[in-house]
Amino acid sequence: MSEPITTWGAWDEATQNDPYPLFERMRAECPVQRVRLADGHEAWLVLGHVAAQQALKDGRLSKDIVAALDEDPDVVDPGLPGPAFARHMMNLDPPDHARLRRLVSRAFVPTRIAALEPSIERIARELLEELEAAGPESIVDLVEGFAYPLPFRVICELLGVPEEDRVGLRQSFRTLFQPWSGSPPPEAVAASDMIVASLRHLVATHREQHQDDLVGVLVTASDDDDRLTEQELLSSLFQLIVAGHDTTTSLIGNGVVDLLEHPDQLRLLREDPDRMPAAIEELIRFSAPVPHATFRVATEAVDLEGVEIPAHEQVLICLGAANHDPGFYDNPAVLDISREPRPHLGFGHGIHFCLGAPLARLEARIAFGALLGRFPDLRLAVDRRELRWTHGDGLVLRGLDELPVRLGQPA
Repeated sequence: MSEPITTWGAWDEATQNDPYPLFERMRAECPVQRVRLADGHEAWLVLGHVAAQQALKDGRLSKDIVAALDEDPDVVDPGLPGPAFARHMMNLDPPDHARLRRLVSRAFVPTRIAALEPSIERIARELLEELEAAGPESIVDLVEGFAYPLPFRVICELLGVPEEDRVGLRQSFRTLFQPWSGSPPPEAVAASDMIVASLRHLVATHREQHQDDLVGVLVTASDDDDRLTEQELLSSLFQLIVAGHDTTTSLIGNGVVDLLEHPDQLRLLREDPDRMPAAIEELIRFSAPVPHATFRVATEAVDLEGVEIPAHEQVLICLGAANHDPGFYDNPAVLDISREPRPHLGFGHGIHFCLGAPLARLEARIAFGALLGRFPDLRLAVDRRELRWTHGDGLVLRGLDELPVRLGQPA
């Protein structure tokens, strides 16, 4: 297929809310095909599980967006805050990727993640107490009151962001990631400027007085012989905040909706809480909080499932489609927390596998356990068809801006 057959990403509301019928139709036509993106550029879309797994680990598919920008500045828009904050692990190839991952991974050792469990439990309890105060039949927004602030507060604690700075930083990130078309609106530019200033100040204060948190670890790494540059340090902090809260927010929100829509699975989970780890993996596979991996560029011709992708062309891997591939999963359109374990691609694959996956799993386990345990009568406050998946750009991120629920009587 040499000509684009569809525009990918410029979807109507119905497709944005439920992209799986489109994923299924496109994957059935061909697991690798050429599409036209919403911005008018063309790319190769990977939809099949085998092809996606191969693409995610193929070193000929480069993640170095800065290099792509140098070659053709119009190919990829780095967005805000701009290229100066784009030199992080997700956008680099070996050997720089390996060096950055090795340095950043110092902040994600298992003991450091495990030590966060009491703090995450405390944050979840405090947030649920605040929601409960509205009354059992009041309508509350589970995204605004729980799914978003929980992972955001956790990543702020991990980074060492001062308590007094968190509200402003949180609002700036929410403003920055509101969808827009064309040039960024003034409020997004202002939010970006505030985030940049906050991160620079955070680094400066940690240099003045060392602290045993993630920023302290990274600042130390930037001062060692095997060092992070200032650009790499700031870029890594920005990426860690985004990846550390936005995707988990979507996992919690999407997962709650899917469990409420599948009462048999919710009942099974309530009856046997030991199923929680398996349930989280199934929810990641099923609900696609990250439906697409970030862009890659072919450095040479690459064959995927018999389709040749020419050099210097963009590649977009649809994780949501791959994780619903009937050639790899039995009944993939069915939510089944008892499913025989098979590896999903929700955290990626290969050298770019999500470094924060253990933290996301821990947060999700605590969040779902606390919410479902405290509110056995939790239910949607609106018809499922009224929910809108408008968060982010609809490609890399898929989540709810609002999730109206009634909590019911607490247990």
